[in-house]
Amino acid sequence: MAVIHRERVAWESARVFVAAAMDDAYWWLGETLGRRLGQTYERDLARTRTRLRRDDAGPGQGVREDVVSAEAGAWRARIEDLLTERPELAAVLRQVIEETGRRLGR
Repeated sequence: MAVIHRERVAWESARVFVAAAMDDAYWWLGETLGRRLGQTYERDLARTRTRLRRDDAGPGQGVREDVVSAEAGAWRARIEDLLTERPELAAVLRQVIEETGRRLGR
């Protein structure tokens, strides 16, 4: 039986979700989060995308690192809270992380 480290899953989710919010993988991930975790998570991803796009300085400059870090930190806390309340969702999140990772940059 594999041990799932809640904090690691939360950080990996945060990293991948923020990257996807700036990529075409956003559309798939938003729908998947809504279906698997609830509409709140789909809306939170949309808000993340809006904040990142608003801060995008343009071609070659990208989004400020502090904005990306703030979004990742917020997602880490959100996912860690979710896993504290519902640890059985760790396996679901790992599947979502893996599939999102494959979809990034397609």
